[in-house]
Amino acid sequence: MSTTRRRRPALVALVFVAAAGCLVLAWWQWTRYESASGSFQNLGYALQWPMFGGFCFYAYYKFVRYEEAPPPRPDHDKPTEIPDGLLPERPRAAAHHDEDRTLSEYNAYLAELAKADGRPDTDDRTTT
Repeated sequence: MSTTRRRRPALVALVFVAAAGCLVLAWWQWTRYESASGSFQNLGYALQWPMFGGFCFYAYYKFVRYEEAPPPRPDHDKPTEIPDGLLPERPRAAAHHDEDRTLSEYNAYLAELAKADGRPDTDDRTTT
């Protein structure tokens, strides 16, 4: 007998205790809702706690199923491929248009200002 099967009664007891605790908390929230200081928030919690208790049973069911038939293990020897269209496309650089007359005039104006300021010509691409 496997060790997981020997621990199963303790796990079943844990699931029942957790579900019972959730139902007790639901009852407590319901009594708070019915009291003079209760609000609709208490009613919402009173309706949520039974769902949490149900989740305890669902989680145990899935645990037993994975224990009996575990999901297939991935093959780490093969590279994983990303399907086309899954990731967004990389942005492309904006096309540079030398024919833009306004940009050429503005660059010429900046070059004149640089000469008038006593700076070296900007076409040699040197830094100081």
